[in-house]
Amino acid sequence: MNQDALPPTPVSEQGPLAWSDELLLGYPPMDHRHEQFVACLGDLQRAPDEILLVALEAMIDHLAAHFGEEDRWMEESGFPPRQCHVDEHAAVLRSAAEVRALLLQGEMAPCRRLADALEDWFPGHATHLDSALAHWMCKAQLGGKPVVLRRRS
Repeated sequence: MNQDALPPTPVSEQGPLAWSDELLLGYPPMDHRHEQFVACLGDLQRAPDEILLVALEAMIDHLAAHFGEEDRWMEESGFPPRQCHVDEHAAVLRSAAEVRALLLQGEMAPCRRLADALEDWFPGHATHLDSALAHWMCKAQLGGKPVVLRRRS
């Protein structure tokens, strides 16, 4: 893959990951899911202890739908390097389920660490794995690479 075609990895030096056009990959259904992910992650990171379980369950529901959709796209379109991508999704879902079990036992710190880990993980996942899928889906559906216009900061 042409490394020049990859979007820049956003750096979140000033707090939680925020949605911006730097995260756009050019496949609108995926970009929409990613925008939802960033919002859901922000809700989880800001959730007070009293509603942390609700926020985590919302994140898990989002992840299951988000990853399920991407996994389905990869399977239905015959995306060649899908297994690595599917495996990564499964690992994140397993981690979230383990953290949920700990949270149900009253352990909040693992949930806070999961939120931070998801913030750290997502830009790289999107840049390397999801961007390849976005290119594949655009090529299959539209006959070409995605076009992404980004604002200058």
